[in-house]
Amino acid sequence: MRAIDWEMMPFFLAVARKGSLRGGAETLKANHVTVRRNIEALEASYGVRLFTRSRRGFKLTDAGEALLPLAEEAEQSFLGARRRLDGLDRTESGTIRFSLPPMMAFDIIAPILARFMDAYPGIDLDLRLTDVKEDINRAETDVSLRVAFEVTDDVVAHRLYPITIGTYAHKSYIDTAVSNSDPGGAGLNWIGWTGAQENPAWLKQSPFPNAAVRHGSDEGYMHLSLLRQGYGLSKLPVIYEELYPELCQVPGTEYELSRTIWVLLHTQLRRTVRVRRFVDFLVNELSELQPRMQGPLYRA
Repeated sequence: MRAIDWEMMPFFLAVARKGSLRGGAETLKANHVTVRRNIEALEASYGVRLFTRSRRGFKLTDAGEALLPLAEEAEQSFLGARRRLDGLDRTESGTIRFSLPPMMAFDIIAPILARFMDAYPGIDLDLRLTDVKEDINRAETDVSLRVAFEVTDDVVAHRLYPITIGTYAHKSYIDTAVSNSDPGGAGLNWIGWTGAQENPAWLKQSPFPNAAVRHGSDEGYMHLSLLRQGYGLSKLPVIYEELYPELCQVPGTEYELSRTIWVLLHTQLRRTVRVRRFVDFLVNELSELQPRMQGPLYRA
């Protein structure tokens, strides 16, 4: 295999995993033209087609299927070398790639990050806001904050505590719409979810099963913004009731403990000083936030 083939291999792997040029480009933070050009160059180098193209995307050919495990094995060798060298770093300097969900980022984590930056001026943070589960073992990120019921990844996982969730609306919406609605909520609007969270079961189990579900979004922070505009009802972490006093728990609803906060990192990065400093700082700060994150369900 020639050296140029190694340069093009990440493009092959990204498209093979995502099934499209666009998905591969998003993974690599490149444009789809660059991805397509490298795929075509790799195919020309080998003299075979690695993908079949259709409106549904890119599908591996037999040759592509044969190449995939070899490319993944090579990828793991390179990533292992990087992790081992990173683990030898004993300095409080350098860059940490940190991924976290947007819902947690702006009001909850940003103040923590500012304090960390003041405490460790030699460490830079490369932040990625995403609800997509990034693969630490493939070096997509160094440290990840995740809100989930469980974590099964082969990583170092700091399990903190479950977040309390409530049903919220703007106080003006409660006064004008909720107080005048039918018992089942007819005439009210739920801000809907799309994507992985789309599920009508939650509506049937709510105190307002007859409310309309409209204008769905898979982004929790958009729900927060729409609530603050007085649009309708949505579930939010209880801490937002404190951060935005115009939001109130909807009468007739209850608080519930939901997904747990996790801080994740690769096993070999435990020995990297800058990563250890960051993870310890983040875990400590989030632990101190537990009374506010669990609200009325907090038990000391």
